Amino acid sequence: MHAAPETKPRVLVVDDVPANCRILLESLKTDYHVDIATSGEQALETVIVNQPDLILLDIMMPEMDGYEVCSRLKQDTSLQDIPVIFLTAKNDKDDEVKGFEWGVVDYIAKPFYIPIIKARIKTHLKQKKKHDLLTKLASIDPLTGIPNRRHFTNVFDTEWRRAKRGKTAISLMLVDVDYFKQYNDTYGHSAGDDCLKQIAQGLLHSLKRPGDCAARIGGEEFAILLPETDALGAVTLADRIRIDIEKLGIAHEHSKTVGHVTVSAGVATTTPSVEMDRKALLNAADEMLYQAKERGRNQVLGRVL
Repeated sequence: MHAAPETKPRVLVVDDVPANCRILLESLKTDYHVDIATSGEQALETVIVNQPDLILLDIMMPEMDGYEVCSRLKQDTSLQDIPVIFLTAKNDKDDEVKGFEWGVVDYIAKPFYIPIIKARIKTHLKQKKKHDLLTKLASIDPLTGIPNRRHFTNVFDTEWRRAKRGKTAISLMLVDVDYFKQYNDTYGHSAGDDCLKQIAQGLLHSLKRPGDCAARIGGEEFAILLPETDALGAVTLADRIRIDIEKLGIAHEHSKTVGHVTVSAGVATTTPSVEMDRKALLNAADEMLYQAKERGRNQVLGRVL
């Protein structure tokens, strides 16, 4: 049985001189998937669609120069870790300092020498691979294997800004295990850990879209972010999750709801306005979760902002 071939890394070349683009495309296409952009605006559009592993970026371009492109990339948490190498005919040390302050990883002077470009790309892609692995490890909850609070916060920030730009709905669900302290006191912490693992996997299986994000954000508290989801869709999903977890039938003799583990959920939905902060959505979902608990648990309450 043969191993699956390794996917080629994707490199974006950004240069307003077509001849330079052609040279780099021909030189790199054997080892990499190469995308070409001839303006800063086109570069940003290509980055969002194709998510390159590395960018070769010309500094001197009309309308939007390389510094501005780099600045835009670093403002987006989903794009800011893509390594950027500046291609430049400038050799002023102040320009190099400025580039490193913007977050570029390297400079290559024009006229460029292809073997040097290939060596620099290889080095920075190797570093990115290590960085991505460490980032992934840092974003996973070690008990349940699903994303942790840190990862959730980053995704929430990105999706909130996307919803604000696109004027689309976004929903947030907070899910809390009912009477979990009593569960731990009765069955022990090892059983409690197993219970949380089952619930975490149940949450993951309930999500059908790649853009949805479930995470463990506290001891027995989970969050689910639902981009482009209205209130009805979010509350319907939350209630399905509540029912599915109840169907797991995890025994809980000291639960005051039923004889097995249940959850309560608070849901909040909004279409973000320019002046709105994402904390408002988080606070609203938290308030709905609190009310669901106060009203007897094992239920879902939602609110539209």
